[in-house]
Amino acid sequence: MRKHKKQPSRVDYCQFLLVSQVNYTMTYFAVHSEQWSHDAVKRYLMEERLSGKEVWEHTRGLIETSKQGYVVIDDFVLDKDYSQDIELVRHLYSGKEKTQINGIGIVTCLYVNPELERYWLLDYRIYDPAKDGKSKLDHAKDIVTNLVEHKRLEFSHIAFDTWYAAMDLLNVIEKYNKIYHCTIKSDRKVCEQSSFVEGEQAVYLSADELLWSSTEAQSGKVVHLHKFPKGHTVKLFRLVLSDKHTDYLITNEVTQASTRAAQEAFRPRWFVEQFHREVQQVTGVDQCQARLARIQRNHIACAFLVWNRLSFLAHQLKTSVYALKQKLLDDSMKQQLRSPSLHMGFA
Repeated sequence: MRKHKKQPSRVDYCQFLLVSQVNYTMTYFAVHSEQWSHDAVKRYLMEERLSGKEVWEHTRGLIETSKQGYVVIDDFVLDKDYSQDIELVRHLYSGKEKTQINGIGIVTCLYVNPELERYWLLDYRIYDPAKDGKSKLDHAKDIVTNLVEHKRLEFSHIAFDTWYAAMDLLNVIEKYNKIYHCTIKSDRKVCEQSSFVEGEQAVYLSADELLWSSTEAQSGKVVHLHKFPKGHTVKLFRLVLSDKHTDYLITNEVTQASTRAAQEAFRPRWFVEQFHREVQQVTGVDQCQARLARIQRNHIACAFLVWNRLSFLAHQLKTSVYALKQKLLDDSMKQQLRSPSLHMGFA
């Protein structure tokens, strides 16, 4: 069949990502399309200019906000370890693989409604310091500033992990009068407020060197973080998760008086881990093999738009994004059993 020269639209490409199961490449789309050639698909992905702006436009009318709403910031890496010469690929640490890999880094931002236990993708930034000179921390600061000053989204808390617990980001968050909860490294230097003596040199210890009374284990300590402005304090909590795993959590809500409450306040942060698993498993966000950065950027944006759609439908149908994708396979199986393309027989 002769294919049209006209290129597919954004909806067409997203539809492909929505229904495909194991292969999300341009070649696979073209082979299975009755309308578009590989060149037409490639031309669309080279000419489009998608970013986090389009994701926000799609999301903004779907979000159910809350006065106790959370913004959660994190990053993940699209594994390109076995790909050659793809632009945007850098040697990055992957939390999933627990080691350095070649991949594309993406900073993501979710809105979490803790009362509904639902989450929405608000924004994302592709880590490309060779082009824009920005670190992941710079992107996080830009995202927070944009949320408050431009999107004007209702939220009260921000949660993130150890990597983002830097003074620059914490200062931005406090400037906007938001509450943060984040983990810090066990070797982060802190000074206990109770040990501070005016006129004497402050003594800083690693978080894991601190001694904890039974009362402090239940209610936390007020501490000063090394190199932070004088008089700036945070509440530090020790979270003993197992015999071999202890986390240290800080918040600028220094009146928080319970370790258990602090741990619960940090819980919405884990929705971003769920999001990263979902978007990689049901959209093929990491499956594009094109070398050009523009094609990779547009593929990533379309994958996020597809996740938005799947998440919306899953909520409406009271199911999961995984179940929606599985249903496509189930429907195909039923069709093949009713009217097989290949017929079983014995010679």
